[in-house]
Amino acid sequence: MVGVIVVVLAVAGFFAYTTLTRPPEKVAISIATGGVGGVYNPLGGAFASLWTKHLGPRVTVTAETTTASVDNLRLLRDGKVELALTLPDTAYDAFNAKGAFNGSKVEVRTIAVLYNNYLHIVTVEGKGISKVEDLKGKRVSVGAPGSGTEVIALRVLRAAGIDPDKDITKERLGVRESADALKDGKIDAFFWSGGLPTAAVTELAATPGLKIKLIPHPEVVEKLTQTFGPIYFVDKIPKGTYAGQDSDVEVLVATNLLVAHARMPEWLAYELTKTLFDNLNEIMGAHAVVKDIKLDYQKSGFSPIPFHEGAIRYYREKNVWK
Repeated sequence: MVGVIVVVLAVAGFFAYTTLTRPPEKVAISIATGGVGGVYNPLGGAFASLWTKHLGPRVTVTAETTTASVDNLRLLRDGKVELALTLPDTAYDAFNAKGAFNGSKVEVRTIAVLYNNYLHIVTVEGKGISKVEDLKGKRVSVGAPGSGTEVIALRVLRAAGIDPDKDITKERLGVRESADALKDGKIDAFFWSGGLPTAAVTELAATPGLKIKLIPHPEVVEKLTQTFGPIYFVDKIPKGTYAGQDSDVEVLVATNLLVAHARMPEWLAYELTKTLFDNLNEIMGAHAVVKDIKLDYQKSGFSPIPFHEGAIRYYREKNVWK
C-alpha cells in the first residue's frame, strides 16, 4: 500500500510539474495582431519572434494579420488563435457579453498591460474641421470593420451628438487605407487608435504639399466614462510627433492589452509572460512603444478584465502582485 501511495504521489507531482512549468509536447500557437500600417502588426510579429527564439522548438508562435480588437477576440473565442492584442474597451465588452459580443461572453484574460493607444482624429488643413462636431456632414472613416478603432470612433461621435449612421458619410477603412483616402481627397477625416507614432500617419504627414491636422477631443472623455466606466483617460500627443504638428493635442487614451483565453494552460501563460518581460530589451527596435511596456503596470487596477493565473504567477515572483 505504501508503495502505491508513493507511486501515486510521484505521478501527481510529475503531472503538476509538466502542466505548470513546461509543455508536455511541442505547441504551435498564433497571436492575432492588426492591420498593416498600425502598431499591433509589427509589435505582434516581434512578440512572436521573441517567444519562438526563446521557447522553440517546444513552443512556436506565429503572428496573424487581422482587422484588430473585435475580430481578434472573436478569433480567440472560437479557438482560432491563442493570443490577441486588443483595446481594453473591446476586452471589457467581450468579458461582459456587451456591445459586439452581446450575449456571447468571451472568457478572456489579461497576460500583460502594454502601452497607451492614442485616439487620432486626422484631417488636413482646408477641410474646415477643428472639433469633433465639425465632422457632421463630412465623409469620415471610422476604422476597419471589427476593429477597436471602430468601437471607439462610434462612441466618440455619439458622445459629441453625431449619429454615425445619419450625420456623416461613413467609411470603414484600415489606417493605411484611411491615410491614402485622405491624401487622395476621397474622405475628409479618419479615426485611428494606435501608439505613437503610427507609421501610416507618419507617412501621410510627410506628404509634400499636405499639412495634417489632429483634432483635440478631451471633452468627450468624461461622457464616455459616465457611460462605459473608467476605461478611457485624457493625455497628449506631443507636438512634433508628426511632421507639421505644431502643438500638443489632447486626446482620448486607452491602454492596450495582450490577452489569452482562460483555457490556456497555466504553464504556457507563465512561460509567455516570463519570456516577454525577461527579454523585452531584444525587441526595442520593433517599435517605439516597446519602451512603454513596464512591469509596474501589471496590476489588477490597470486591466478592466482579470489577469490569467499563469501571468499572475510570474508577477508574484517579480513582487508586482503581493
